[in-house]
Amino acid sequence: MSSTNSPVSRNLVILHITVFIWGFTGILGALISIDASYLVWYRVLIAFVSLYAYFLYKKISIKVSKETFLKLFFTGAIVALHWIFFFQSIKSSTVSVALVSLSSLTLFTAILEPVLKKQRISKLEILTGLLIITGIYMIFKFESKYSVGIIYGLLSAFCASIFSIINSKQIQNRPAAIISFYELIGAWVWVSVYLLISEGFKAPVSLNPTDLAFLFILGTVCTSVAYVSGVAVMKELSAFRVALITNLEPVYGIVLAFLFFGKKEQMTVGFYVGALVILGTIFMFPYIKNRKRKKNI
Repeated sequence: MSSTNSPVSRNLVILHITVFIWGFTGILGALISIDASYLVWYRVLIAFVSLYAYFLYKKISIKVSKETFLKLFFTGAIVALHWIFFFQSIKSSTVSVALVSLSSLTLFTAILEPVLKKQRISKLEILTGLLIITGIYMIFKFESKYSVGIIYGLLSAFCASIFSIINSKQIQNRPAAIISFYELIGAWVWVSVYLLISEGFKAPVSLNPTDLAFLFILGTVCTSVAYVSGVAVMKELSAFRVALITNLEPVYGIVLAFLFFGKKEQMTVGFYVGALVILGTIFMFPYIKNRKRKKNI
């Protein structure tokens, strides 16, 4: 292997490991026994503290303007909602249902991004949206007992789409790790405010040693470490390749769910057909869009 290809190959391996870790997030969400709101509260607390430790170790400045801080701080509220809805989806259904529902992120982004940026929606994005809606309809039809979990998963995807669009603008002016750090702080504060208003802190939260261990892994490995690694590989890999490999997250997650939970994760044939329609569309969308872009150059 030539020295030119070596960094690319190494970063491809790192990216696959990172996406695999993201897929493992759903497993931890199912294994941790506490309510979704408390789960997110502990996750973001551990994540931004460990990320701050990373900044100190690397001697990275985290100074931002007041305006930037407020934008990222309030975006953190959307991030918090995304994670709360995601973990609530898992606890209301299964890991597989939650991950496939979350895959509708592509649909919401295809609709919301042109609207928010006042751009025209392309025919390819309309077709992609229709195919994903078809897949979601099939899952609703054949897995109606998990309707609540599916709705939470779709709400999670909707929130993820909004903050992804916001971050696509923020990333032009500052490092991704800085964006993540302040959004995590914002998420923690907003979840804390919610728990204070709802008197959630007054209710005793029983954290057994297993929960503590899983929360630590979730906050450090699956959030801080995975995020920094995911950003680092972009120095060598194209955005297209990163997006394509990231689409493997629900695939890894569903396979892991089978290994961990067995029969609980078994679904109807209709679910898998719907999931294939959604995941197939998500994989093909960036490929076709990239081909179309190259033809227009």
